[in-house]
Amino acid sequence: MKVNLIKMCAGAMLPGAMLCSFNASASDNGMLTDYSKFPTYNGDDLELIADKQGAKFTLWSPEATAAQVLIYPTDRNSSPTDTIIMSKGDNGTWKANFPGNNYGKFYTFRIKHGGKWLKETPGVWAKAVGTNGERAAIVDFSATNPSGWESDKGPAIKSINDAVIYEMHHRDFSMHPSSGVVNKGKFIALTENGTKSTLGDKTGIDHLKELGVTHVHILPSYDYNSIDETQLPSNNYNWGYDPLNYNAPEGSYSTNPANPSARITEMKQMIKSLHDAGIGVVMDVVYNHTANNDDSNFSLTAPGYYYRYRPDGTYSDASGCGNETASDHQQMRNFIINSVKYWAKEYHIDGFRFDLMAIHDTETMNEVAKALKEINPSIFVYGEGWTAGDSPLPVERRALKENVSKMDGIAVFSDDIRDAIKGHYSNAADRGFATGKPGNEETVKIGIVASTAHPQVDYSKGNNSKFAYATSPKQIINYVSCHDDLTLTDKLAKSMPEASEAARQRAARLAQTIVFTSQGTPFMFAGEEVFRDKKGVHNSYKSPDSINAIDWSLKSKNADQFRYYQELIKLRKAHPAFRMTTADEIARNIVFDKVKEPNLISYSIKNNANGDNWNEIKLIFNGSDEARDVNVGKGKWIIIAQDGEIKADGLGETKGGKMEVAPTSALILAREK
Repeated sequence: MKVNLIKMCAGAMLPGAMLCSFNASASDNGMLTDYSKFPTYNGDDLELIADKQGAKFTLWSPEATAAQVLIYPTDRNSSPTDTIIMSKGDNGTWKANFPGNNYGKFYTFRIKHGGKWLKETPGVWAKAVGTNGERAAIVDFSATNPSGWESDKGPAIKSINDAVIYEMHHRDFSMHPSSGVVNKGKFIALTENGTKSTLGDKTGIDHLKELGVTHVHILPSYDYNSIDETQLPSNNYNWGYDPLNYNAPEGSYSTNPANPSARITEMKQMIKSLHDAGIGVVMDVVYNHTANNDDSNFSLTAPGYYYRYRPDGTYSDASGCGNETASDHQQMRNFIINSVKYWAKEYHIDGFRFDLMAIHDTETMNEVAKALKEINPSIFVYGEGWTAGDSPLPVERRALKENVSKMDGIAVFSDDIRDAIKGHYSNAADRGFATGKPGNEETVKIGIVASTAHPQVDYSKGNNSKFAYATSPKQIINYVSCHDDLTLTDKLAKSMPEASEAARQRAARLAQTIVFTSQGTPFMFAGEEVFRDKKGVHNSYKSPDSINAIDWSLKSKNADQFRYYQELIKLRKAHPAFRMTTADEIARNIVFDKVKEPNLISYSIKNNANGDNWNEIKLIFNGSDEARDVNVGKGKWIIIAQDGEIKADGLGETKGGKMEVAPTSALILAREK
């Protein structure tokens, strides 16, 4: 049962954060084995190929001495009706055929290894599963497609920089009683049109359309370990960073976890609904570790192979969750690449966010990006450029943010801009540029130029990074908050305890204005546009809905905040100057002004950058609690943002000259000539 957990894992946005507690048991797996000599298999028939004439099973298990397929009539509480002996195939595989129309039946594999039969497993490639993912299912995938699926596709974008990413959790977004959503916490919550809060504001998918984001990044949607799907009415909450079956949807997000086709169809319905609204879907993937160790599907099919180990034979633990997978082993690399390809093809996924991506090697990530671009040029890939602990994988091979220049087509989160704007993630009381702490100006500028080389940016003064690690702005994701750590609302409450809520909202506006006007790709956490909080809980991976669910009455209470975000997104989408695609463009078109006062940054984006109709955009950020006077070139300027207000089409006009920048605010001006 999924509730019998030996650990619980959270998603890790924090460099070096230990988010799980687990005592890895000693094992002799991997101590003397040279896995590079193992045969590998990259065929597209792994696990199961089925039609009405029969089912063909393929299992990769090179060290097994025997293998079986067990056929069941139901997903649980039944005995096998058939036991099929598998025959050894090529390149470490085992194969078996089972004639007849077997749709609706379930199966597991079992191998003999080291002289004993191991526990049953649905296999690593199970694409359909029943309750709690314990048995795989034989389903007709063509029958799982919603109407119009053949022509379904997500938004076409030229570059990841054109995306505006909104990170959300299925339950957070719709569970609150104020959401107006019928199918709360389910995939199909996002298929409901016309939902409104108790105060009459748009919620659900209509809220996303009204806000203007281009992509939703949904926390893990594959079948994960920590929720007991037999107890849905009293369902526990979890983020889902504890993978069980990587290639099947999570049952607790479906209306019927016992029906393998239901979870598949309903996830596709959600995706199609978002696509019909012009919104792409980013899938959060966690290939870096598994929920279980010796009892994982990986260990029960090819013991020892899929993981890294310490010299004493215990599991290496760069994930902070008890183990780490070995992407540098060819069969694991094949698995990751083929898995994302499967999700892109079968489910029309538009992007992938890799959890603790630095546990993987750069070669694997490059092959991931290449394979996905061949399927859909608009697909993009980004991830956390760090680990949660040390790894046997050499540092130079890790998909670290510092190694992003080695990964074409991969982006990493910028902890530089995050910590510089709001204060360090690990110290709730610490302030940043937007909350009045001096000394962060140069690190904010590093974020503005997307960590690329710029003649006016001094990386020696950077807080987190001391060199320009990105070679392109397409390699950087800018953010101030996400599901991990304190929400921006809670961070501001902890670091500005004496300030009024209105003052904290001004700081939030300034913080997000810096993010959304910086080069790179903007990323925001769901609900912060309505000033959502999590009651001060920073690691809410298993906190109840009372902590995690977005209270949609806040949209009415904080309507001005919502409108600010709305206009900020509209501004970015309307002006390609904020979305330059090369480091050379940034170095040529961004000019920083000489500023002596602390907590003040002033710069221009010039030369109709990236084909913008505005010849120059002047951006001045004042993070202090006092007004600042600045000199702006004389001429006809459109006022875009001023004193905590913003309008993409302009608030009015000014002739420039000496201007005042209000406390904790952005002044943005634009001119066409």
